[in-house]
Amino acid sequence: MDLLRRLRIEPFILAILATVVVAAFLPATGAAATALHWVTTIGIAVLFFLYGARLERRELVAGLRHWRLHGVVLGATFVLFPLLGLLGKWALTPLLGASLALGFLYLTLVPSTVQSSITFVAIARGNVGAAVVSASVSNLLGVFITPLLVLAFMTTDGTVRITAGAVVQIVVQLLLPFVLGQVLRDRVLAVTSRIKRLPLFDKTVIVLVVYAAFSEGVVEGIWTKIGAPQLAWLVAACCVLLGVVLGLTELASRALHFDGRDKRVVQFCGSKKSLATGLPMAAVLFVGQPVGLIVLPLMVFHQIQLIVCAWLAGHYGRKAEAAA
Repeated sequence: MDLLRRLRIEPFILAILATVVVAAFLPATGAAATALHWVTTIGIAVLFFLYGARLERRELVAGLRHWRLHGVVLGATFVLFPLLGLLGKWALTPLLGASLALGFLYLTLVPSTVQSSITFVAIARGNVGAAVVSASVSNLLGVFITPLLVLAFMTTDGTVRITAGAVVQIVVQLLLPFVLGQVLRDRVLAVTSRIKRLPLFDKTVIVLVVYAAFSEGVVEGIWTKIGAPQLAWLVAACCVLLGVVLGLTELASRALHFDGRDKRVVQFCGSKKSLATGLPMAAVLFVGQPVGLIVLPLMVFHQIQLIVCAWLAGHYGRKAEAAA
């Protein structure tokens, strides 16, 4: 315990690691997987309703007007990441093989996460209103931008087609609950303002999402298709990629003289890649390709970004509380 305190390892990080271990040995299958899907879907919707209900309208309006911040986030997601992905694919092909290296490039082309980005910004006491706008716009634009980037940078044998289902899912599950929370804010504020454990609910939803995503990969047998050396190189490459993006987004925020709350938005929204959006896209973008291996780097990066950003968010949150 003394070692954990010295290393400042938070229970949230341990919970995520424990969830990965549990999913590896006891993945959700069949009816349990279906039930877990509905629980996480409802949990995310409730989470965004509470965000909308607790967020002051003037803070949301300020977030909408902060075009420089949103530009930096979109630039990190759809320019910086793809450039690093191209470099990584070139360097990693001899180490990972063609399919995994292609997957490393693919993970850099998908949009940012929504729920975890906003959750980490909230935990870090950042600008939640701006985070909602940046993350949502990134995810919505990604439905159209990601296939174009795939066409430009990757070779596929299938045809690219984008259905309205992905857009509808984002709107119904994330944006609609948030808007409802804003519309009903005056009526439910008396109740939501008394909820003291909203951060705990945030973290619980993320843990469930991690378990669902990891269970799906275990059931599909993705982890049995690569050797230990390849996996080690892949993990190292994902760690380097995340570290470079976190560092560059921090430097960009300082260069543009963003305040501390806006810096958290740039870092957490600009450094994420969405597993929830990337997996369904891969299924239609890579017809006839080894989809499991192509999405494996995204799954690995997703777990790493959650663990690293959970620690960062907690660190920033403690500093903000101490300053207050």
